[in-house]
Formats: sequence, structure tokens, C-alpha cells
Amino acid sequence: MGVVVLATTLTGCVRVKVETHVGEGTEASAIREARAAQNRAIAAWDAATIASYWTEDVTVRRALGQSLAGRDAVRAVFELTGSRDSAIVYQRVPSTVEVSAQWPLAFESGAWRGHLGSVSGPVIIGGRYSAQWVKRDGRWMIRSEVFVPVYCAGMGCNGKAVP
Repeated sequence: MGVVVLATTLTGCVRVKVETHVGEGTEASAIREARAAQNRAIAAWDAATIASYWTEDVTVRRALGQSLAGRDAVRAVFELTGSRDSAIVYQRVPSTVEVSAQWPLAFESGAWRGHLGSVSGPVIIGGRYSAQWVKRDGRWMIRSEVFVPVYCAGMGCNGKAVP
């Protein structure tokens, strides 16, 4: 049920395939399923599974501006240190997934939330995100992510943004 948009330019034809929340078996559904599985791993504090959805050379711009490069650096953020009650559990909720008709690439955007203690805990920070996915060896993986906070509450407001 994807939508194919054809646009003519002065130099030729550009083909873009946009898939948003479409049925089983589609590339967009595979990405949504991968995101849901990563969210479950985040909720379970399973750093190895969380990291398995990133390419080795993943880059992440964290919510308050810190830049991370490489799977190991990003994975370290998801290693539980201290009490689960005071930890922030991040969840991503995709709103759109656009899959290229030409290349093994896709763009995801949506909302993210940081819950205190567990996914059922109060939301203390959240905002919007985007992700670039790449298909390697038949599997969709995240190559890059950017998170921008747009609201906070309580201790979620205590961080300082990188200028």
C-alpha cells in the first residue's frame, strides 16, 4: 500500500517511494518491527540487543546535543548503572517511514519519550527524532539518529544543552 510519487525535473525523472504504516511484508513494516523490537530491548535494559539494530559506524546526536560515534559508544548509554527506579527508559514512536525506491536506504521520523524507571513510568523528557536506516545483508539497520527534546518535567529538565 506504499505510495509512489513521480516528479519530472529539468534533468530527468526522480522516483521516490514513500511508505507509511503499511501492511505486513513491506520494507516500511520491517523497519517498524525492528524499531518496536529495539524499544522492547531498551525497556528490558538489554544493551546487546539494543546495539544489534545499529551499524558498526552508527552516529547519534543525543537530545541535548552530545555527539556519539560508533556502536560501542552508543551502546554504553544503554548500560544500566545504578537503580532502575532512577534510570530513564527511552522509547521511539515512528510516525513516518519513507523507503527509497532506488537505494537500500530509508528515513524514519517520529516522537521519543524518556520515562522514569520503566516504560510505564512518568514521561520526564521527550521530543522528535529522525533516523537513517540502511539495508545490509537483507536486514534493516540504523546508521544515524538525531533526537531533539521539545518538552520536559521534573528531573528531565535538569540537563544542559551542548551549545
